[in-house]
Amino acid sequence: MSQILPVILSGGAGTRLWPTSRSMYPKQLLPLTGRQTMLQDTAKRLDGLAGASDECVVVCNEAHRFLVAEQLRNIGKAARVVLEPEGRNTAPAVALAALIAAEAGPQTVLLVMPADHVIRDTAAFQAAVGEGLEAARSGALVTFGIVPDRPETGYGYVKARPAGRVAVPVERFVEKPDLGRAREYLASGEYFWNSGMFLFTATAYLEAIEALAPEIHAACKASVDARRDDTDFIRPDPDAFADCPGDSIDYAVMEKTDRAVMVPLDAGWSDVGSWEALHAVGESDAQKNRVSGDVVLEDCRDTFVSAESRLVAAVGLDDVVIVETKDATLVARKSRSQDVKAIVDRLKAEGREETKLHRQVFRPWGSYDSLENQDGFQVKRLIVSPGAVLSLQKHAHRAEHWVVVRGKARITKNDEVFDMGVNESTYIAIGDVHRIANPFDEPVHIIEVQCGDYLGEDDIVRLEDNYGRQGTNT
Repeated sequence: MSQILPVILSGGAGTRLWPTSRSMYPKQLLPLTGRQTMLQDTAKRLDGLAGASDECVVVCNEAHRFLVAEQLRNIGKAARVVLEPEGRNTAPAVALAALIAAEAGPQTVLLVMPADHVIRDTAAFQAAVGEGLEAARSGALVTFGIVPDRPETGYGYVKARPAGRVAVPVERFVEKPDLGRAREYLASGEYFWNSGMFLFTATAYLEAIEALAPEIHAACKASVDARRDDTDFIRPDPDAFADCPGDSIDYAVMEKTDRAVMVPLDAGWSDVGSWEALHAVGESDAQKNRVSGDVVLEDCRDTFVSAESRLVAAVGLDDVVIVETKDATLVARKSRSQDVKAIVDRLKAEGREETKLHRQVFRPWGSYDSLENQDGFQVKRLIVSPGAVLSLQKHAHRAEHWVVVRGKARITKNDEVFDMGVNESTYIAIGDVHRIANPFDEPVHIIEVQCGDYLGEDDIVRLEDNYGRQGTNT
């Protein structure tokens, strides 16, 4: 019997959850709804389901590859990580996964799940997957329709005539409605929220996309055929993929096929697409406030406050979102939280870095935190994990001075190799070949002062790298 292979789509940017979610550290890689990240929750969702593979396929972009791999390792989940050469929406992303899965078995059943959804009732979700399996194995393209509990205008809908929990034919897909139409949909009992989750065999999906979107199929097949695999990642060929049109599964396949069926799903689902949606899935106090971090509220109702790095106090607020990070603060009406995307678009147009990175940036060897940044100099705190090592590198425009403030580091500087402990320092001149390693048992913290006429992160030449980045400057 064909196995269920989870396929997790982790390419989203989560712009409506700015400033916590950023393009280089999006919402699916953050612990927004619990102790684990949303990606980790998604990967664990099928644990215990009969017939499900212990391995999953994750499709993500190049910039997130180390975060994705590390988060999955931390929960003991084996994964094949497919790196999209460019974001082209969900239809090509799933085509890449299906082509790779079909090599092991064309009748492998793919369970496609976005990495950034919340499902409270795992048992109900697994039961719905079980209801759709027979249809999927028979060649149908199964989608899951969320049983609506309110007239929602922020989701697309699927129309179908339910018959219990079994798979039924899809009559049509419907765009996001206005409020009046959403109320009619809710009252009819024949409209379900479009979840963006799917169940089908690799063969069924590839046959459908080849017939209905042949340009996507051709580009993805050529890209997979010419792919380059390394120890941790599958890299489809970027030149072949460049010709791939962008489109969603819904537009490219599901709205055109005559093989679409739907299984109703009532499992506490949310796509957590805004701060208002995140407020709704969390625990609130008696005044419907939800807070995290160091927060003090006085006479506030129906308010969401998240404090990352300092005390946040609020008085007399109603229907408000406050999100504080180390380098940005958002204040908005909760009912207007979908409009945060407009702020992100403005910041992008101005070239602001706050849309891309947090002040603390994670790397495969640890992290760095930008403490001060002025013309001609900047100060960072580096944290290098035990057993980790930075690339052997040099800079053309900046010199660096390192001071160890916690732990112990092994330094390479040109032909020298030496250890540094707390309150010891060294100077790296422009052009010096250097690296930091931590072969010891505890993290090492280093204060780095950079001086130079250009301090961009791309002023780097990697000569050797343990993480496959040699020859790159990102």
